[in-house]
Amino acid sequence: MKTELDSLATALYVRTDDLLEDSPHLAPWRPSVGIAPRLSDAELVTLAVMQAMLGFTSEARWLRHARSHLGHLFPYLPKQPGYNKRLRKAAELLRRVTRVPATDTSVGSDDVWSVDSTPVECGRSRETVKRSDFAGWAEYGYCASHSRFFWGLRLHLVCTLQGLPIAFALTGAKADERETLLDLLAAEPGLVAGRPGQTLIGDRHYFGRAFEQQLAEQRIRLLRPARKGEPERPGAPLFKPLRQVIESVNESFKGQLDLERHRGRTPRGVVVRVMQRILALTAAIWHNDRTGQPVLRSLTAYDH
Repeated sequence: MKTELDSLATALYVRTDDLLEDSPHLAPWRPSVGIAPRLSDAELVTLAVMQAMLGFTSEARWLRHARSHLGHLFPYLPKQPGYNKRLRKAAELLRRVTRVPATDTSVGSDDVWSVDSTPVECGRSRETVKRSDFAGWAEYGYCASHSRFFWGLRLHLVCTLQGLPIAFALTGAKADERETLLDLLAAEPGLVAGRPGQTLIGDRHYFGRAFEQQLAEQRIRLLRPARKGEPERPGAPLFKPLRQVIESVNESFKGQLDLERHRGRTPRGVVVRVMQRILALTAAIWHNDRTGQPVLRSLTAYDH
């Protein structure tokens, strides 16, 4: 039976295959002499996105499901160790592929962005903290939105008001959100170079005269709620409804794409699992936009 997910998967496969044909250096490195993989890199990217869309956090369960239900799309599927190994090596490819549909939407040139961070929990027991491979990166942090402490990382996300990811970074839980944002913009200067007068909406954590000055030098206008003791800032009536929009983007990652159930056990493992979800949301927005759907961030048509 053909589903909307099949249509998205086919479109994403074609775009990824075209990208790799034009830029073969983007593919994960492999020896020039040896056995060619039976699952192509474009198929691997498509398979990873479908896994995130359908909510399979276990790779073994996902491959069993794919063998039973997706044989019409993937004639060959590797075993779980091989799939995991190839996926971890494909993190950079997933990041590059994310850029392709993101720039091919009607909202990719939006002149208003939002910025926020959300927890990516990596463990709950003290033994996990002491023995995990995340030691030195993951940290104890506090999530004010849910009034809870956690041990792990933070996903910093710049996106349009429709939820389209523009830039993102994974840091320790205690990383300064302002420094992370500036580092993101410095790492990809092309993001704002052709966008004079870009508006950026953030919460109260994005404050500071020097910080705002650095954004102004890049011709970025920052809108944020006033902190305690500050006079009311421009755009105050907009912050409450827009805050709900920003939180709903985070909920798309956590509630529908299982961001905090990533099951990554190593830094590379968690990075690629986060990338899976970012690409999945980007691909859904891209496909919804191209097919004229009224709600661009809706994943309902693809989660079954």
